[in-house]
Amino acid sequence: MSEKLNILFAAAEVVPFAKTGGLADVAGALPKALQKLGHNIKVVMPRYYTVETEKLEKLPAPLGVPMGIMGELWAGVYKTTLPKSKVEIYFIDYEHYFGRSGLYGDENGGYHDNDNRFVFFSKAALQLCKMLHFTPDIIHANDWHTAALPVLAKTRFVHDFAYAASVLTIHNLQHQGHFYKGVMDVMEVGWEYFNPYSLESSESVNILKGGIAEADAVTTVSKKYALEIQTPEFGFGLDGHIRVHNHKLFGILNGVDYTEWNPAVDKFLAQNYDVGNMRGKLTCKEDLQKHFHLAVRDDVPLIGFVGRFVKQKGIELIAGVINKLLDHDIQVVMLGTGEYWAEDFFSEVARFRDNFALHAGYSNELAHKIEAGSDMFLMPSLFEPCGLNQIYSLRYGTLPIVRATGGLDDTIINFDAQHKIGNGFKFYDATAEALYNTVLWAVDVYNNKKEAFQRMQKFAMQEHFSWEDSAKEYEKVYLFALQHKRGNNYEI
Repeated sequence: MSEKLNILFAAAEVVPFAKTGGLADVAGALPKALQKLGHNIKVVMPRYYTVETEKLEKLPAPLGVPMGIMGELWAGVYKTTLPKSKVEIYFIDYEHYFGRSGLYGDENGGYHDNDNRFVFFSKAALQLCKMLHFTPDIIHANDWHTAALPVLAKTRFVHDFAYAASVLTIHNLQHQGHFYKGVMDVMEVGWEYFNPYSLESSESVNILKGGIAEADAVTTVSKKYALEIQTPEFGFGLDGHIRVHNHKLFGILNGVDYTEWNPAVDKFLAQNYDVGNMRGKLTCKEDLQKHFHLAVRDDVPLIGFVGRFVKQKGIELIAGVINKLLDHDIQVVMLGTGEYWAEDFFSEVARFRDNFALHAGYSNELAHKIEAGSDMFLMPSLFEPCGLNQIYSLRYGTLPIVRATGGLDDTIINFDAQHKIGNGFKFYDATAEALYNTVLWAVDVYNNKKEAFQRMQKFAMQEHFSWEDSAKEYEKVYLFALQHKRGNNYEI
């Protein structure tokens, strides 16, 4: 792509500053890959209280943010660069909205004013461009938190961003931003947009729905997920709306930062290893077993899980079969946090089973150790827009056991015993029985088809999912969006 673009990239969370899920990983990596391709990109996110300001540069002038019937609010702005890059990232500092214990909610649920919080943030992102005299060619919004941007750029801010094309990436369609319709008077986009084809949904405002309608292009984080969200099973009520706009919908698989997730250089491992010398993986397995006080055995299949204990991740499926699985000669380790029932349930399992261990919480170091020390990695998600852990697992020679959905289906090649190829094990029905049978299948291959299992490991470790490849696909979408904005036909 010869045209070098000015890109505003707005996200509610960005690694390493704040993270609850995959959105943060994308926002921390994709802008760096786009800059390497020659584009001028600025990232903007809220300044949560967990983002320390001591190492940030504070912009001298305050930022005025018009909030309709609420009047004008004034925010501070901080600035730094994304790690190991020259990509500028700006933080919108407004204590009343972002100085809280959580990003979107706390133990009592989502914050009651999330509508105003993220309308404020979206408007602040556009006001920031004006303050910096930065004229974006592309306004890239992510998930419902910033899905108001395509609507705002067409309405309230049209005179400042008339030539900017908007792209909206859906990382998880389940969360859409449903709010009381009075937020229309805060958004200031005009009540004519409160209709079933844009922002209105069952007499309330659906911010993501409006963003999908008004964006010049919409992306999801895998090709399979782009198809799935057009069906009732995965569309969460928006499947018909998305089908109307599928002419501008594209699936682009997330990349992986191999400078962080690579067993050859991983600083958290007991011993590094690579596809040419796998001996270090056994050392990592022993280290993991010792950490969790499991029997140190190199012959027992060790299965790892890292993720949120929520229904989407298939945690109920695991709970339904874990005791039956542990009756077999296997070991299972789990790292995660989430729904209280799940934490309590797996804590009880850990008390009574000597071949099962749990770390309730999150540890980046332990996540790396589980990826390296496990023989197989469990991801039985009910839906998975992209998924990153299965891609990490491939690089570590830890064969994924997954449900064939979204990015899991796109990245995992089911083991073919006849041709002895594949990089993991897949099941299709979202049932505990299907999960149970697939785990036992993988264990059987590990125990009785050693040569095939090792061949799969080496094949998996040579798979490559880079952000550079993803960034080139986003370039094509940006060009499509610009042509769409200008009223031209352009096909990718």
